[in-house]
Order: sequence, then C-alpha cells, then structure tokens
Amino acid sequence: MRRRNLPSNLIMVGLFAFFAAFLLYPIWLTVQGGFESKNGGFTIHHIMMVFQDPTLRDGFLNAIGIAVGTTLVCLIIALPLATLAARYTFPFKGVFSALVLVPLILPPFVGAIGLHHLLGKYGAINTLLVDVGWLSEGYDFIGNGGFWAIVFIEALHLYPILYLNATAALANLDPALEEAAENLGASPWRRFREIILPLIRPGLFAGATIVFIWSFTELGTPLMFDYQMVTPVQIFNGIKEMNTSQQPYALTAVMLFAAIMFYLLGKMVFGGKAYAMYSKASVQSSPEKLSFWRGSFAMLAFTVVIGLAVLPHISVLFTSLAVEGSWYKSILPTSLTFEHFEGALSHKLAVGSISNSLLYSSLAVVMDLFIGILIGYIIVRTKIRGRSLLDALSMLPLAVPGLVMAFGYVAMTLRWPFGEGDPLEGFIDVLGANPNPMLLLVIAYGVRRLPYVVRSTVAGLEQTSGELEEAAMNLGAGRIRAVRTIIIPLIMANLIAGGLLAFSFAMLEVSDSLILAQRESHYPITKAIYTLFERLGDGPYIASAMGVWGMALLAVTLIGASVLMGKKMGAIFRV
Repeated sequence: MRRRNLPSNLIMVGLFAFFAAFLLYPIWLTVQGGFESKNGGFTIHHIMMVFQDPTLRDGFLNAIGIAVGTTLVCLIIALPLATLAARYTFPFKGVFSALVLVPLILPPFVGAIGLHHLLGKYGAINTLLVDVGWLSEGYDFIGNGGFWAIVFIEALHLYPILYLNATAALANLDPALEEAAENLGASPWRRFREIILPLIRPGLFAGATIVFIWSFTELGTPLMFDYQMVTPVQIFNGIKEMNTSQQPYALTAVMLFAAIMFYLLGKMVFGGKAYAMYSKASVQSSPEKLSFWRGSFAMLAFTVVIGLAVLPHISVLFTSLAVEGSWYKSILPTSLTFEHFEGALSHKLAVGSISNSLLYSSLAVVMDLFIGILIGYIIVRTKIRGRSLLDALSMLPLAVPGLVMAFGYVAMTLRWPFGEGDPLEGFIDVLGANPNPMLLLVIAYGVRRLPYVVRSTVAGLEQTSGELEEAAMNLGAGRIRAVRTIIIPLIMANLIAGGLLAFSFAMLEVSDSLILAQRESHYPITKAIYTLFERLGDGPYIASAMGVWGMALLAVTLIGASVLMGKKMGAIFRV
C-alpha cells in the first residue's frame, strides 16, 4: 500500500512546494515587511502609523465602507432574484436567468470609463435632468460622490456571484421541510426567515465572502474614478517606495489582516450557526407558477436590475463608438465611428497588450490545468494524509486579496534569490532598470485563477465512478494511462469550463497587471486600458473599444462555462 501511494505522496510534496513558493512566501514577505524595523528587527511602529496617520486611516475606513456597502447592495439585489429564479416559474425565466449574469463580462474598472460619460457633470444623466428642468446645472456624481459611484458599479458587477450561490443553495433544499412548516400554519415570511434562510446561509456566506474581499481590495475602479483616499490606491502609489519605505508593506499587511478578521467574524456570526438537513431531498421541489400579475412583477424585477447592470456596458459601447468630443452635454453621442475599434487592433500599445495577455493567460491556463488535475485527483481519488490541507491551499487565492498577492510578488523580486547581487537577478524583476515580469505574471495569473480549475475538476471527478479507472488498471493499464485515456475524457466538459473561466478572468486581471507590469512592452490588456484612459485625445475611446473586445471575450467564455457546468457554476465562486 505504501509503495502504491508513493507517487501520490511525491506529487503532493511537489504541490506543497509550489504553494509554499508562490502563495505562502509572497504573503509572508508582505507580513514580515510590515513588522520589520530599519535594522532588521521586529516593530509594530509601521502598523501603528497606518492608524495614526489621518490619510491612511481614512483610506482604510473608506475601503471597509466600500466593501460593506457593496456586499449589502449585492445581497439586496441577489437574494430576491435567486428566490424568484429557484422557486417560481414566469414568462421568459430562462432568458432572464441568463441575462442576470451579464455584469460578469465586464471588469468594473472598465465600466468606470463609460460611467464618466454617464454620471459626469456634463454627462448623459445630467444633460437629461437639465433638459427636463429637474436641475439648473449638472451635478458631478463622480467628483462629489466618488465613494457611492464605486459602490454602485462594483455591486452591479459582483451581485451575480451571490446570485449563483443563492440559487444553487435554494435548489438543494428539501421541500418537505417547508411543507411541514406550512402545514403547521407558518406564514411564507416566517418559513423563509426560520427555515429557508438558515439552510442557505452557508451558500450566502460563501458568496458574500468573495464579494467583500473583492470589493475591499479592488484597485482598478477607484483608480478610474481618481479616488485616492482608499487603501488599495495608496498601496499602488507606494509601490515605487518599497526599497526605501516600510509603509507600503504595513498598509498591505493591515489589509490582509483585516480581510482575514472580517472573514472569521463573518464565519462566526453568519456561517457558524448553520443548519443541516437530515438527508438530500428525495423529491425535487417543483417551481410554483406565478399568476399573470405576479409573473409580470417578477419580470419587472429582473428587468430593472439587468437594466441598471448593463448601464456601464452600454456606456462603454457608446464611448467606443463616439467621435472624439461628440458625447459632451448630450444624452447620446452626436456622431459615431468605428475607427476606435480599428485603433484597438492597430494601436501599438493596444496590439502589444493583447498579444501579451493572450500569451500570459494561455500559459497560466496550461499551468492551472496541469496542477488542477493533480490536486483534484488527490482530493477525490486518494485517502492520503494532507489532502484536506492541499484542498484548502488551492482555494486560498480566492480568500487572499489579489492586491496582497501582487504586492507580495513584487517583494519577492527584492529578496534572495532575485534581488540585487543574487544569482537569479534579472530573471524575475519588476522594479529594476530592465524589468522582466513575464514569468511572474504567468504564475500570478495561474495562482489567482487556480481555484476555478480545481473546483471544476473536483466536480467532474465526483460524478465519475472510480470503478472505470480500476477496471482499466486491472486490464494492465498504468494509473497515468488510465487517467489520461479514461478519466480526463469523461471530465473534459468540466476541465473546459474551468479553463475557460481561468483564461477569461486572467485576460482581464486587474491587480496583478497594474502592479507587476511597469514597462509598456510588458503591458497586459488591463494595464493598457488604464494607461490609454489617462492619455489625452483618443485614448479613452480606444480604451473603451478594448473594453468592448474584452466584454465579447468574457461573454463567450462565461456562456460556454455556464452551459457546461449548469447549476454547479456557483460552486466555482466559493471559499
């Protein structure tokens, strides 16, 4: 038995080494830097300064406020929609269930480009309000209300994650429990509050955790709104000072500790008291058909949410089509052109960034598929010790803020063996005179998106009988050949779904791209979009066109993954 488990043990050791080098070590460097004194000793001075400096303290409080506001708005949006989708039937339900996921196809920081034309002082909304006489002059919703503009666009982007988890949790409920409560005279609201909500609480908590951490550490959207008084932007601005100051390390360490503490607090308050059903539902609940008026109300609820959610997408699309200067003090652009789409495919920076992103993301997906299959196989098919820890490490990138990971990777390049005078100097470099971040970007993309492939692989293996593999081995096939010829073809749909998600989200990764790529020749798409948006002239319009191409890519991949994964799609977005 020991000899049979030897290959699995060796693979597990290799996987633990990978996570130690590219997940735990960057996190440790960040934490260590936050507590390191000038002479290399231990100090809490830098951490305390984060809370004593009014600017840093306000930035931290604003980051928490954005995360709390975004999570609450997502919950208010997602829970009613998920309840309608899981428990009732109404006209065009399938169409609405697909359209409600549309916000995932556009990173919120790209949508912020369009919102400048929509919510700016001379944007479409203000022009409409002035034309109808509700305002005498435009109100700058972005400049005067940047905080709420960020909450608004991030909530409209992230609510599908909560929706997917809530829908999956509601679909797995045993209808007998609610029927028993109804027979005892419980009202619909009481049944929902005392039976349904406690049972779906783990699913809601899982989705809310992702939303909270994502919005707490979101870098791109505040940058696009020029909202400097928030911790992620303050960390971004301090990257260049990493060689001379411990403040960026302290800020990042505080953000990491805060994310962990909020997760643990939420686990105790919302996730700790979970109720388990005695068994799986023996009879699948049949959705109740709504009457005409109630069905119309359900369609209206989906229409309003989807309409608000696609506003940033529509704004980006119109910005990409608008002739330069033609969308000013007007509800819609006064003249349109397709030149910006051509520019997005011919502009030197745009073309280079697209090819870079394709290369980085493709290599990252290959890495994810290789590592994800190994991890999934060990988790599902073996009983060796340590597989639970391996599972937890593979999902850790979802819980650790992406900004913290990116900062940790920069810190890696300043230490042995990659630092100045070390044997591998220049092999991986971010802040040097001749930066070389390609390998680091591939690893960063891969580690950040590995959970999607692992969860997809595990879902496929759990649905595939191990007896098929054993039968092949009994006929003389080795384990590797049995997995390659029997198991992988059977779980190919799951692998494709996970790979598509990993690829599309890597293509539009924000934190790693903005921080690790410091030279134009290495820019991925998102860094190029940010750089073009900052340039005068046609820069914002070409950036919008690139965003539209990104939307098209994500739309195709998410639709494909949703078709392949079905209701298990929500499990991918869980910690």
